[in-house]
Amino acid sequence: MSDDVARFVAERIGRRTAQPALFERAFTHGSIGRDSYERLEFLGDRVLGLSIAAALFERYPDEPEGKLSRRYNDLVARETCAEVGRELGLPPLIRLGKQAREDGANRSDNVVGDVVEALIGAVFIDAGFEAARRFVVTAWTPYLDGQGRAPKHPKSALQELAAAQGRRNPDYELVSRTGAHHAPRFEVRVSIPGLGEATADGSSKQEAETAAAAALLDKLQ
Repeated sequence: MSDDVARFVAERIGRRTAQPALFERAFTHGSIGRDSYERLEFLGDRVLGLSIAAALFERYPDEPEGKLSRRYNDLVARETCAEVGRELGLPPLIRLGKQAREDGANRSDNVVGDVVEALIGAVFIDAGFEAARRFVVTAWTPYLDGQGRAPKHPKSALQELAAAQGRRNPDYELVSRTGAHHAPRFEVRVSIPGLGEATADGSSKQEAETAAAAALLDKLQ
């Protein structure tokens, strides 16, 4: 394990691991080779979900499922994971192949968010669920504390606005897909006949649709 990764694990996770290769893998992008973070990311995604769901269940004992779901979706979104990763200082630690490095893949929401989830998976394997849960709650505390009312996803809010105006559901159209395979950019246009349209981009089709919906909401509200 590199000195930088070992220092990160000791300082940010608060432990010395007996499985250094596990954490090295959590920071290794697929452009390096087969031994990448993808399997750890799959596991960490599930650990993150359970940790956030439990935290919300405890924090908001009187809220119905719908509001908890909106809070949950906001907190586990790829954009939030990427923000957490940047706050933790992950981008410089991500191991990339030459082309991915030149393309700036360690600045991509997708890549940084994936590494965050892979790191959670590594903590789970190395130290168990409770250690992984503590890591998640600590890293996500500013976002948990920062939520006021249960946020409404922009796509849901836009659909409700269209219905209130007696219009058809918003239509999402993929305008373009550009960039390298490991760092794609998607441009999406959303339109509601008779109300307006907006275009936005993102590192995934879902992210671009969300950004486009938010942009059109800003125009219409």
